[in-house]
Amino acid sequence: MKGLLMINLGSPDSTSIKDVRKYLDEFLMDERVIGKSYWFRWFLVKVIILNTRPRKSAKAYKKIWWKEGSPLIVLSKRLFDKITKLVKFPVALAMRYGSISIFKGLKELDDKGVKNITVLPLYPHYAMSSYETVVEKVKDEVKTNFPHLKIKTVEPFYNDKKYIDLLCKKIKSTISKIEYDHILFSYHGIPISHLKISDPTNSHCYKVKDCCNNHSDAHKFCYKHQVLETTELVIKKLKIDKNKYSNAFQSRLPNEAWLKPYTDDELVRLAKEGKKKLVIVTPAFVTDCLETLEEIAMEGKEEFLEAGGESYHYVPCLNDDDDWAKLISKWSDK
Repeated sequence: MKGLLMINLGSPDSTSIKDVRKYLDEFLMDERVIGKSYWFRWFLVKVIILNTRPRKSAKAYKKIWWKEGSPLIVLSKRLFDKITKLVKFPVALAMRYGSISIFKGLKELDDKGVKNITVLPLYPHYAMSSYETVVEKVKDEVKTNFPHLKIKTVEPFYNDKKYIDLLCKKIKSTISKIEYDHILFSYHGIPISHLKISDPTNSHCYKVKDCCNNHSDAHKFCYKHQVLETTELVIKKLKIDKNKYSNAFQSRLPNEAWLKPYTDDELVRLAKEGKKKLVIVTPAFVTDCLETLEEIAMEGKEEFLEAGGESYHYVPCLNDDDDWAKLISKWSDK
């Protein structure tokens, strides 16, 4: 029997500082999130970050928390419910971090007699800190606890035509109703060091001029190349003028070079340059979460308006859209 395991990022169990600290500890101690030596990571996370950030993050989570719980978890479960009705085989939902663990997802399918599992990391683009860490965690769990299971992983779908169609449809539902000066594509940021580590050729990323636009085997694992391609596919399909869009990268940690331009800086720049009516979309996420609802929809709007902007429209993620559920069911049924 075959089955589907959908895996998203995860969330704290509640907005309490204790639960947020526990979640951040697991998340930030992942060597693929902070790609440093164990002891450097231990000191940074245990001694510095976990003594300051949980309180701030808990406050942020409270701003976006729903009555049913974490938006990311609630929306993921709604999507899961729709997919279970579209396919004729068992489906399980797991999170890379938090209590809805990958182990539990695999065990749920194993208990139902599933032997061949299609794993769908809910990340459109390849990155060490998202797609790769999910895949490697699944491999570790299977090797340790479920060696009899066979795993097939859905590859990053950043340039999948049907995914791009859905993304365009979502953006069009916003821009068809309003006047806008500019569309900002805000992707989750990652350290530049991650791009270099992920380059299997060891000779392309940030070593070749205009590396993202020069074909290379490295592009299969290059987050920056993939997000830029997603943008180009969208603006081509929607026929958006080259002067009416740009890319930026949100979320970062200090003391290391991350992908630029930073979203908060770009919001200020655009407003000051006369782009008064902004639309912002976050294609690195398929599910609304803290980074989209608080950082972009709330904080980003405040930053843009304070810098002189006049209107700000956030395009929601695909979330539990019916067409998104149908597309996933087709991918998993191959």
